[in-house]
Amino acid sequence: MAEATPLTQGIPADGKPLGLREYEAMGGYEALRTAVGQMTPEDVIEVVKDSNLRGRGGAGFPTGMKWGFVPKRDGKPGRRYVVANGDEMEPGTFKDRLLMEGNPHQLIEGMTLAAYAIEADFAYVFIRWAYRDAFHRLRDAAHEAEKAGYIGKRILGTDFHLEFHIHGSAGRYMCGEETGLLNSLQGGRANPRSKPPFPPVAGLYGKPTVIQNIETLCNVPQIISNGAEWFRNLGLAGDAGTKLYGVSGKVNRPGIFELPMGTPIREIIEEHAGGMRDGLRLRGFLPGGASTPFLLDEHLDLPMDFNHIAEAGSRLGTGTMIILDDRTCPVGMLANMEHFYAQESCGWCTPCRDGLPWVEKTLHAMETGAGKDEDLEILELHCKLLGPGYTFCALAPGAVDPLASALRFFREDFEAHISERRCPWRNPS
Repeated sequence: MAEATPLTQGIPADGKPLGLREYEAMGGYEALRTAVGQMTPEDVIEVVKDSNLRGRGGAGFPTGMKWGFVPKRDGKPGRRYVVANGDEMEPGTFKDRLLMEGNPHQLIEGMTLAAYAIEADFAYVFIRWAYRDAFHRLRDAAHEAEKAGYIGKRILGTDFHLEFHIHGSAGRYMCGEETGLLNSLQGGRANPRSKPPFPPVAGLYGKPTVIQNIETLCNVPQIISNGAEWFRNLGLAGDAGTKLYGVSGKVNRPGIFELPMGTPIREIIEEHAGGMRDGLRLRGFLPGGASTPFLLDEHLDLPMDFNHIAEAGSRLGTGTMIILDDRTCPVGMLANMEHFYAQESCGWCTPCRDGLPWVEKTLHAMETGAGKDEDLEILELHCKLLGPGYTFCALAPGAVDPLASALRFFREDFEAHISERRCPWRNPS
C-alpha cells in the first residue's frame, strides 16, 4: 500500500527528477502492467469511477464519468486522444509544475492508463513555454519509457500502441480552457469552442478526446495499484484522495503540501505554511487561485474540499490559496489581477474583450486618486454582466468573482480610495 502522500512520496528533495529505475523501484508502471495484462478498458474506467476521483484542475468533474462519455470503439477505426493540460497559468498556482519536474514518469503512466481506458492511440502533454525544466524532464522521461516498452508500439508485448508527444505552447491563459487548448494544439488561436459537442465525442481534430489536469492523471496509477476504496479512504470529509494544496502570500512557509482532501484550512495555513509573518494578520484569502471569490478568517475551520468551499460561496479551484494580509491594499491586489485577466482575454466575446479592460481602468483610477463615486456602481455592474451566462467561456466570470467578493467584504477600502483621492495603503497621510 502506498503512503499517505502518493503523489509526492518519491519526489527527491534535491530538486532532481525521479528517474525510471527509481520510479520502478517504488512500484512505478506496475499499475500499467496490471491494467494491460489483467483488466479490460471498461474495468479501468469502473475502478476510476468507484474511486470518486474528481478533476484537480478546478471544475472537479468526476474523472471516470468523463472517460465513460467517450464512445466505445466496437472495432471501428479512427484516432483517439488523451491530452494532459499542463498550461497552469492560473495566478497563484504552481502544483502541476512540482509533479512534472519531480516525477515525470508518474504523469506518463497516468496518461498511458487513461489512453488504455478510452482506447486512445495518441497522447499529448500540453505545457506552457515557461516550464522549460518540466518540458525537458518530461521529454527525457518519455524517451526512457519508450525504450522500456511502456509507451510506443506493442506496449508490454500487447497490441496496445500509444504515440506520445510533448507540446510546448506559446502560452496564454486561455489555453487552460480545454477547447481553447485544443484549438491551440491544432495550430490555431486559443479561442473557446461552442459546446456541445464536447471533447469526449469531438475533440482534437474532431476525434474523441479526454483532457485532464496533470494532478488528476498522476492519481490514476495509485488508484489502479491500490484500489478505489483505498483512494476514497484517503479523504477526510467526503471527497476522495489527497490534494496538493498551495499557499502563497505573506506566510512564513509558502509552498505546496500534499494532504488529505478535506484538510481544514486553518491547518494548511497555520501548521503547514507556518502561519502569518510576524506583525501581520490574515484578512482574507482566495482559496483556489486568483479566479475564486474571497473567503475570510471566519471560514478557516472549513474542510478544504469541493462541497464545503462551494457552500461558503467560493470554489476549491486549484486548491492553491492566495493570502491577503492586513497591510496589503485589496484594491491594488484586485487591480493587479484584473490587469492580468484583461491582457489574457482572447477577445472572442464582447463582454470579456471590452469589459475587463474597463474594470482594470476603473481600479487603476481608484489607485491613482482619480476614482469617482459612480465607479463602485460601474464595478458592480461589470461583476454582473461579465458573470456566468454572459460570456463564451469562464475566463471573465472567474476574473470578476474575486472582485465581486472584495466589493462585498472590503467595501470600505474602495470607498476610502474615492473619498481620500489616494490609496491609503501606498500614500498614508
